[in-house]
Amino acid sequence: MNKYELAVVFSPNLDEEAKNAALEKVQGYITRFGGTVEKVDEWGKRKLAYEIAKVNEGFYYFITFTADASAPAEIESRIRIMDAVLRYMITRIEE
Repeated sequence: MNKYELAVVFSPNLDEEAKNAALEKVQGYITRFGGTVEKVDEWGKRKLAYEIAKVNEGFYYFITFTADASAPAEIESRIRIMDAVLRYMITRIEE
């Protein structure tokens, strides 16, 4: 099992309920592919470094999880098609 961190930026147009549903969906993908969520760090609404799809802000979340080496590719393929997600990145944390 490897340790990973998922950085995800959600659209600023989401209301609280839709934002929580999108976060639950992402966490569901992690657990579906054999991972366990260790920590969810919410940074809130922040200004983006550059404009994405005519949007200047987004809700930032950092999710730390452990999973097998094949899980990040499966998780990314599901997150890629979510409408609420502006950007995402999974990085492996060296122990």
